[in-house]
Amino acid sequence: MLSNIRIILINTFHPGNIGSAARAMKTMGLSDLCLVTPQRFPDPDADAMAAGAQDVLAAARVFQTLDEAIADCSMVIGTSARTRNPTFTRPMLTAEDCADKLVAEAIHHPVALVFGQETMGLTNQELEKCHYHVSIDANPEYPVLNVASAIQILCYDIRRAELRKSQQDFSDNETEEYPLARELEYFYEHLEETLSDINFIIKQHPGLVMTRLRRLFNRARPEAKELNMLRGILAAVQKSANRKNTSSTKDSG
Repeated sequence: MLSNIRIILINTFHPGNIGSAARAMKTMGLSDLCLVTPQRFPDPDADAMAAGAQDVLAAARVFQTLDEAIADCSMVIGTSARTRNPTFTRPMLTAEDCADKLVAEAIHHPVALVFGQETMGLTNQELEKCHYHVSIDANPEYPVLNVASAIQILCYDIRRAELRKSQQDFSDNETEEYPLARELEYFYEHLEETLSDINFIIKQHPGLVMTRLRRLFNRARPEAKELNMLRGILAAVQKSANRKNTSSTKDSG
């Protein structure tokens, strides 16, 4: 299970934090470190802070976008000290609940825990890619954690969740299949295209419709079969709209 849990760092400024992240992961049995546009990597500071976790650091993968890093993941959880956009609140998890969800899902598919840049955290756009949002229960007067410390705390909870899960009989626990992140992106593209075809939104000026719909479906977390059904509905709507448009064109001619 732990090998399917991916730790993603976005635009990390100081390479020492990358090394510290690798060390925090290894102490808890995690090994899949992914970096999105790190500002300095590889770097001697990362090597120095990794200490005995050089193998985790050496195996780290670098991506140009978050979409690429999570494409094959069925669950993505974003970390932040607070909700960035009060207009669009997202499902909030405690560190323990976050760990339980990641471990349970990792039995079947890769999952990701995403950390933003040290000074700014995750952007609203990055949070929109996440199914859930986790915040560490820290002192409300000063809830600021170094990114490596946050990784250590959450990895510790993941380790504990994995140990609890390993004591259960998995053969009796059947879970539904969920779509991967790239499949959800295809669905959102299809949804926007369909809404544009029926003039529900103007493609050049979609407003907040797609943002709200992303939030809705991320919260609902449709299963793979349900997503396929939704794609089928969208295809039928497009076919009907095209048929009506063709008929109207003939009538006007």
